[in-house]
Amino acid sequence: MAPALLHEDVPIWVVLGHSENMHMLRTPSQFTRDTRLFTSMQDGTVKPDHPLMPIFAWQPICCHAEGDEHLRLRGAVTGAMTTIDHRGIRRHISRATQELVNKFCEEGRADLVSQFAEYLPMAVMCEIFGMSEEYNDRIVHAARDMLKGTETAISSNEYIMDVLMRLTARRRAEPEDDFTSHLINHPARLTDEEVGQHLRVVLIVSYEATANLIANVLRVVLTDPRFRAQLKGGQMTVPEAVEQSLWDEPPFSTIFPYVAKQETELGGQRIRKGDGLILGIAPGNVDPRVRPDLKANMQGNRSHLAFSGGPHECPGQDIGRAIADVGVDALLARLPDVQLACEEDELRWRSSIMNRHLVDLPVKFAPKPQQDVMQRPSIKPASQQRAANWQVSSPKPQPTAAEAAAPVPVATPEPARRPGLFRRLLRWWRGD
Repeated sequence: MAPALLHEDVPIWVVLGHSENMHMLRTPSQFTRDTRLFTSMQDGTVKPDHPLMPIFAWQPICCHAEGDEHLRLRGAVTGAMTTIDHRGIRRHISRATQELVNKFCEEGRADLVSQFAEYLPMAVMCEIFGMSEEYNDRIVHAARDMLKGTETAISSNEYIMDVLMRLTARRRAEPEDDFTSHLINHPARLTDEEVGQHLRVVLIVSYEATANLIANVLRVVLTDPRFRAQLKGGQMTVPEAVEQSLWDEPPFSTIFPYVAKQETELGGQRIRKGDGLILGIAPGNVDPRVRPDLKANMQGNRSHLAFSGGPHECPGQDIGRAIADVGVDALLARLPDVQLACEEDELRWRSSIMNRHLVDLPVKFAPKPQQDVMQRPSIKPASQQRAANWQVSSPKPQPTAAEAAAPVPVATPEPARRPGLFRRLLRWWRGD
């Protein structure tokens, strides 16, 4: 546990230990996400124009609810999640990856952050929500900006909410087979405001987490020869590489605020009622009590804090994993010779209170032709493939020039035999 100050000197606790974080997540009787109980919100320390107000402000969403209300709202989100066609989404991820790669494959150079990692998750989430027409540069930039605590964070949040509320109104009037419509039509009967706010949470968290996850996995592949060798040699799969990255470089460093519902003790520190706490994902993942050797491979171990835990564990983590798994795999298959185009120590990072992400990831590769993303691969019959590509027997000797010029004798057909007596009688009987 460590005391800290946020923007404009707002006091808060940072939970560092893995077990301490898990205790906070799994004890809703002592800790809550209801920010209305946060002392700094009650006494005016957090001003209405605070840059983190989009995160602090209480909203009618499952993240801030408890008890029966939490079960109602959370049930609607998880229920709508179960309607997602995962096979169809994986096909869309692959197609969106090919479309993005087509934009730079002929140049032999690219920035895999600004040209790939930042765009793929938003393309997929817009498809899941049923608003593919909203997928553009503006929504990508607004989604990334609103979590940075910048001067434009509030206006970016307003733009995102306007898009989602318009979508909610359309689907309320004309439902389709998408996440938004299923969320609206769930038996929990969410209001338009509740639908819009939950769409915002799912969109922003899924987008930001997955964009960072893709960039981090690609960075390790490009900078760690052993990691890439394991991936190429089959000792590690892309999903296992993604899971390792969730330990080493979680997409979100922190999540906040949690609030103490009563006076208690955590990590040897006295916590007062109303104190705010930060879920320390990054420090919890390197706690020596759970990872005494930070270089050890964590394959098969999913006890990291990357997707939180307890009642508020991320419900969309499987979608995020799928986007990273399929996207990274398809990119590396398309550009197998991709290499980092700068020294590793020249890579730039941008850090905020919630995460640390790459600014860019410049790469180079041999120029590749564009691909038709809608064309299915043609499959020849096995006999044709065998005749065209390989032979079982020894190759037949080729004829010499004289042999090739010599006329080929044509066989004279034998004269047809006269039908027997029985056949002639049968033909006569049939009138032939």
